[in-house]
Amino acid sequence: MMDADTASAALGIELAELGTGRAVCRMKVTERMINGHALCHGGYVFLLADTAFACACNSHGPVTVAAGAEITFVAPAHAGDVLVAEAAERTRYGRSGIYDITVKKDDGEVVAEFRGRSREMR
Repeated sequence: MMDADTASAALGIELAELGTGRAVCRMKVTERMINGHALCHGGYVFLLADTAFACACNSHGPVTVAAGAEITFVAPAHAGDVLVAEAAERTRYGRSGIYDITVKKDDGEVVAEFRGRSREMR
């Protein structure tokens, strides 16, 4: 899936770890990702978390997509920060699943908490 993900590749998102129901992705915040307040635009933080979510929920094999997601922004990120999104499966039931993704800076400071709901395609 990541090999065909041109959106994530264009932002420099890398898949650092992958296991069943879990994934870790990294992204360096560039100057092009900065908003009018000199902070990383929240859409980029969401996209990084969503990519880790996609990797984790697709780790079981069947094509799986997002049924919904929400994010809480905890702290800002700035140009030059390296963000790490750690996705963990909470539960799978039928064709659905729930995943929690924490986005942190390299120093461990939490930037955002994301919860995604997945659905297997058939």
